[in-house]
Amino acid sequence: MNTDKIYAEHIANEYSKKETTKVMQLKKLDSKVKTPANIFAYTFGIISTLLLGVGMCLAMEVIGAGIVALIAGIIIGVVGIFGCSINYYIYKKLIEKGKNKYGSDIMRLAKEISDEE
Repeated sequence: MNTDKIYAEHIANEYSKKETTKVMQLKKLDSKVKTPANIFAYTFGIISTLLLGVGMCLAMEVIGAGIVALIAGIIIGVVGIFGCSINYYIYKKLIEKGKNKYGSDIMRLAKEISDEE
């Protein structure tokens, strides 16, 4: 077995132009639906959780002291809890919006793929 030939073919395959298949198009459309919703959900969830944590620290006087820190901590904590609570529902709405936008194309491609086999 000629390893140089195998290596050369491997390198040539990396640089050759790839054809876009229907399955690859379907995966890209599915990614266009899910990626923006996932990015928003993770970002919003992290920010809400951090707000909740800062609010807890202020309320328990780990950072800050006095009645002002307590009241600010409660308010910030409630905002964080609210953000964590609505994050899933916003995520579902974004997924639904993406499905409405790309759903017909996804269904058409999926039908074409299933009819070919």
